[in-house]
Order: sequence, then structure tokens, then C-alpha cells
Amino acid sequence: MTPPPRSARHAVRVAHLGLGAFHRAHQAWYTQAANDAGGDWGIAAFTGRSPEAARVLAAQDAVYTLVERGADGDAARAVDALSRVHDGADGDAWRATIADPDVAVLTLTITEAGYRPGAGAPARVLDGLAARRTAGAGPLAVVSCDNLPSNGDVIREAVLALAAADAGLSDWIRTEVSFVSSMVDRITPATTDADREEVRRLTGWDDAAPVVTEPFTEWVLAGAFPAGRPDWEAGGARFVADIEPFERRKLWLLNAGHSLLAYHGLLRGRATVAEAVGDPALRDELELLWSEQRTELPFDDAVVDEALAALRDRFANGRIAHRLAQIGADGSQKLGPRILDPLRARLAGGRAPGVAQAGVLAAWARHLAGSAPADVNDAGAAGLAVRLRDARTDRDRAALVLDALAPDLTERTDLAGLIADRIASLQGAPA
Repeated sequence: MTPPPRSARHAVRVAHLGLGAFHRAHQAWYTQAANDAGGDWGIAAFTGRSPEAARVLAAQDAVYTLVERGADGDAARAVDALSRVHDGADGDAWRATIADPDVAVLTLTITEAGYRPGAGAPARVLDGLAARRTAGAGPLAVVSCDNLPSNGDVIREAVLALAAADAGLSDWIRTEVSFVSSMVDRITPATTDADREEVRRLTGWDDAAPVVTEPFTEWVLAGAFPAGRPDWEAGGARFVADIEPFERRKLWLLNAGHSLLAYHGLLRGRATVAEAVGDPALRDELELLWSEQRTELPFDDAVVDEALAALRDRFANGRIAHRLAQIGADGSQKLGPRILDPLRARLAGGRAPGVAQAGVLAAWARHLAGSAPADVNDAGAAGLAVRLRDARTDRDRAALVLDALAPDLTERTDLAGLIADRIASLQGAPA
């Protein structure tokens, strides 16, 4: 058996930080579509934390199989948009790549945790930009592809804060570097051994690093590309002047729904999104959440109805094993934009806090308090988990959640009481 074949090796013109399954299902897939339409845009991709993905992909010349797994079957193809892959710890390769004048775009999939104060990703971006300035390599676009509102602005401010001590570098970044915000959407579970076996059966290729994803994909971007970019429109990407409405629609419907299913579903012994949404009680809770969130979206009913109809189909696709434990990681970073921001919008509009919104926060609290410390996959909530376990009452637990996630809402006694009531209601959730 052979690995998937390379049909072309494109010149490296895009750098990427965060070489994971989502990048390969999304940005690399769009770049492949641009190349299929006649472009020549190769990607040099660097791992974020673990070097393993680069090691495995390098052994098969950075080519991999992308499987689109629909409800009725699978479609597989080889993707060779990655021209090089690197261990992210290779600083020399990183600086040389960003300093290459042929490189016009740097994309990022560092997850919400990568933007946390003290996280290493902004420093790595700054290191690369400093090398580019020294080399006189010209302007660059930095494109954030993570689930944060105004993610381009967030990475820009983080990079400039680190560069503040060097006025020359700060000025160069402000003048020569654009920071593009984008909304990304494609459900991409972690690859399993069964997926690798299925690729062998479908294609005859011996691929150690395939990616399985859903047929649906969406990418909306806002910002300038001063050195050019791939024709991502060939894959369906859209470029808009104002990305905020699209960010809200994605975060407040899809991502918020995922968080609800993760924390409630794990409490009820469910393992995947499809299992959770197949539980009538969880499906009703999800619909209640969507009814609370949709009132705050800047779209008419027909647009929201269409988006929700698509989500119901996507969530019910049992052939995509999107694991709740994967979704539930780093809730301390995810719940703000997914649940607290639309909750604040409800309150600002004179509406009562949502029962299902409070329920997500309650289920998160129960998830943290009921898990063994080693099972809490959320570095930002390790201390909170201990305090939740030690708290004497559900009202105390509700206060701890608000203090950690939304200090501005700690005086809302109606909200604290609602969260406490929902925590109490979850005590008897079946295993």
C-alpha cells in the first residue's frame, strides 16, 4: 500500500500556525480549491504544541486524505496544499518562513486558549514578524481562524502589546501588517484508527494522517491582504466589510449549541454530538437555548430558520463522531463568547436571563465539580474546579461561576438564582 499521491508541489506563499485536523479540513481545503482553479499557493504549516502531526505528515510528503462524511456515505480525495510541515519548536524554520518575501499570508488555528494572556502564540507571531521586518520582506496579512469575536483584532492587540517596548517594530507592524478577522465553520472530529482503516478501504492508500469532516463548510473573512492571497472564493469563501453578524450567528447558534450538548450530554453519559441530540431531553434544551439566543442576532427570521435547519441536520449526522469531551475542553475560554455575550445582550434589551443559557453554565459547573482533577481539560478553570467541589451550596457555586466568567453580572441576583436552580436540577441527572 502507498501513501496518498502528490499531484503538485506549490511554491510556499502561505504560512500556518496550528497544524491540526481543523486546519487541514478548512483553510488547507480552501487553498486546495484555489490551486485546483489554477493558483499556485503552497502552505508551510507549523505545529502549535505537539510536534507529532508534523512528524507523521512529513513521513508521507505532507499529503493527506480528506474524507467528507455525509449521512449517506463518504467521499475521499488527496490534498497536497501543504508543501512543507514543521515542528513548531523549530524557531529557525519559523523565522525563515515568515521572512520569505514570497509568503503573503499567515493563518492561525491556535484555539481560544491560544489567545489567553501569557499564551505563547502571540509571541511566536511577533518573533516571525520581527524577522520579516529585518529581512525587508514587505507587507503580510495575518488571518485568525478561531472561534472568537473580532479574532483579528484580538491577535493584533496581543502582538502589539508584546511589541510595545520596540517602537520601530510596533510602527512597522501597524503600517505593514494587516490582521484579518474570519468566521470559520466545519465540524471536524479527531481522527480514529477506524477512520484510517476506512481510508485504506476507500482508496487503497496507507494514510497515517487522514482528516474526516462533514460536507458542510463556511468561511467568511473581513480585512485587507496587502501582499495578495489565494482565490479562496473557489471553495466558497466570502469576503465582507462587517464580519460581526456572521461571528455572532456561528458562536451563538452552532458553538453555543455544542457547549450545551457537551456539558449536559457528558452528565447524562452521552459521548458524541449525535448521541446527545438524539436524547429528547437534550434536544428540547437545545431548542430552548436557540430560542433565547436568536432574539439577539442581527438577521431576520428566515435567515435564522435556515441556519437552524442546517444545524439540526449537521448535529444529527451520526456518521460524524464529534466527541463531547473534545468540545468541552477549555470551557473557561469558550463560554464567554458563546453564552455570556448573548446573555448580556438579552439583559441589555430588557429581557430576562435565559433558562437554557443559565443551564449551560450550571452544567459546566457540575462538569467541573464532578470530574476528577486529572479529567478537567481546562487550564483556566483548574482552581475554580477545586472551589466548586468545596462550595457548600448551589448558590455559592453559581456565585463562583459568575465571578470567574462574568464579574460584571455578579450583582444580578435573578441570574445567580437561576443558575443555582439549574445546578440543583442537574444533581439527579442519570449516568
